[in-house]
Amino acid sequence: MESFPVEIYEGLQHMSESVFVGLCEILGTSQQVTLRRETEDITDMMKRRLITYDENIEMLSGSQREGFRLYESDVDVMYWQNNQRVIMDMSQSEYYNTGNTTLILSDSSESPPGFTLLQLLTPTTRDIQSACVRMNDRVYISSSMYRQLTCSIAIPNSTVHGPCGSGNIAGRVEYDTAHCFVSDFWPLSASSWINRCHTWPDPEVVNDIVKNGCHFVAIGHPFGPLEYEEWRISFSRAEYKCVSAMNHSQFLTYGLLKLFLKEVINQQSEETNKLLCFYHMKTTIFWAIQQNTLPHWCPQNFLAGFWVCFKLLLKWVYEGICPNFFIPQNNLFLTKINGSAQTRLFLQLHELYKKGLACLLQSSSIRSYIIDVLYNPRAFVCTDESLVFMSELDFDVELFNKMNTGTNIVSDKHQCIKTIHLIEQWVDSRLTHCQVVMLQRLTASVLQTTAFILHNMYTNTGVNKQMYIADKMSCHMLKLAAKFGCISDMMYNAMYYYKTLRYREALSVIEMTKVKLAQPYLMYRRRVDRERYIEALGGQSWSLKMRQAVAWDIKLDNYTVFYISELIPEQQSAIKNRWPTLYIPVFVMLHFLEFLCYRHIDTTLSQAALDELQVLVHHNQGRYVHYLCRDIYWEILGICQQMTGNLQAALYSYQRSLTQYQWNKIQGATQRRIQDMIQSTPYQ
Repeated sequence: MESFPVEIYEGLQHMSESVFVGLCEILGTSQQVTLRRETEDITDMMKRRLITYDENIEMLSGSQREGFRLYESDVDVMYWQNNQRVIMDMSQSEYYNTGNTTLILSDSSESPPGFTLLQLLTPTTRDIQSACVRMNDRVYISSSMYRQLTCSIAIPNSTVHGPCGSGNIAGRVEYDTAHCFVSDFWPLSASSWINRCHTWPDPEVVNDIVKNGCHFVAIGHPFGPLEYEEWRISFSRAEYKCVSAMNHSQFLTYGLLKLFLKEVINQQSEETNKLLCFYHMKTTIFWAIQQNTLPHWCPQNFLAGFWVCFKLLLKWVYEGICPNFFIPQNNLFLTKINGSAQTRLFLQLHELYKKGLACLLQSSSIRSYIIDVLYNPRAFVCTDESLVFMSELDFDVELFNKMNTGTNIVSDKHQCIKTIHLIEQWVDSRLTHCQVVMLQRLTASVLQTTAFILHNMYTNTGVNKQMYIADKMSCHMLKLAAKFGCISDMMYNAMYYYKTLRYREALSVIEMTKVKLAQPYLMYRRRVDRERYIEALGGQSWSLKMRQAVAWDIKLDNYTVFYISELIPEQQSAIKNRWPTLYIPVFVMLHFLEFLCYRHIDTTLSQAALDELQVLVHHNQGRYVHYLCRDIYWEILGICQQMTGNLQAALYSYQRSLTQYQWNKIQGATQRRIQDMIQSTPYQ
């Protein structure tokens, strides 16, 4: 197959640079991608340090972990038990205490490359035992049974998709959750990969990958006799390290391949649009980089890099072989791309190939960047990211939105103390500016949780001195958290004052919060007045911006503490649905607390707060309340209306809450409130 004669394109270098710039706008600059990874890395590092021996470890994987933020990109999360380990041979058992660790042996002697059986060696938990089968007088963990058992653990009502539990949130965000097993050892079947890494990745990266082992996900080889018992070896963590080792041109080439698959290849025919997947694109770029097919990956030859990858993919489809990057004997095309399907796909790809780089004009995302250069081939394109690609505000939105994701990382006083010690250690270490502000945010969160835990510990002791000291410490920690954190963190102070019957103090905090939330440069989620924000805070540190201009939703950690009595049924309902956090819009929580406090001081002002809450809920256009939080804000409005005796309005609000997407998993509490209200009143 002849190489594409790229020389025929006048201004090819400018076209490459133009597409490179366009993909920076679509996928992110190198600074953006670094920021995304760093924020995830420090949170991940904190979680790993705090995890106890018998808890689940959670790891974001896939495109989100790699640094992509493509529209419609799904969220992939892997889970594994910290006290369960897979070994590759029996000699490795000496590294573990079998008294508190479940040992599992990888037995790949009868499995195709890339797959293995998992033999249970030591006693284990009930969930694993119920997924075990006996073969040849040995006990093995069945992947199909384990997959069924764990499918909906992370998110209820998920459906099995490959090795994962899958679904979507409010019809918008798709997710895959995989419960798997981990090994601290590199599989023998992937040893050739180590010897193959002469130029990429660097030896330091290779060593880091190998020492971190691999995972095993619950799916077998569909053509093997042991499909329902086998497990697939997963290199998800290694793949993340490899993607992180790419330069930005290589990373954007990977992104372009993903866009090309979605917007061009998959639009050719319904018969073939499910044959290739993003993982094939990742495998293609890995091999292209490692085989050194392009000496220099840079903006000036960006499209040449894409073309190298496309030719390699076309060759693989022609041969029907896509070698796994870590275990080449594992042919990723074996199950789908063969026979007539392979022929049809090859013919479609070859037609695109014959068009040359003009085939990229079929991509809706990058077409305009090519056309601009075709009309003006000698136009200068600036590829200096620091000069052109990203504004200060874009960085801020990226960072602060990322910091708002995730749940609380501590669940008891011991973890709180351990976390504070960890933060003390990291303060003196070398951290990037991004990691510093992330650490600041984590500190505020830990102090808030510790304050409420401390209050709950000593409330019922009956010892006044202990209660007094605990209260002083809690108040001090909450004030510190408000100084470290963002505007909405002040609401935790108000909740604490309300919880401890100090209504005027709570109202004072609420009034201060109102003033800050009314600032014209407020950043709430991704909404911000760009001009006013830059005018007020341009050039300031992230720390200052977070304290003065940023607000997030209020998060109530269901497993740690009950914050205010009026929401206990909702937290209990979420716990029954295995949902860790209630997400409440800050503006809703502000009016809710104001209503609750004024009920004890001034009923007229209480009604005014309820009126404001009602206007917010009924006339929200998405500016102040996120669509995923509709279940909780209708619920809170109903609670307030019921407390004032307006039962008809309360019933309507509760019913509206039930019709929303159940993001907070509070429907059990809503149904009980409706039932109790109907039973206790003559209203029907």
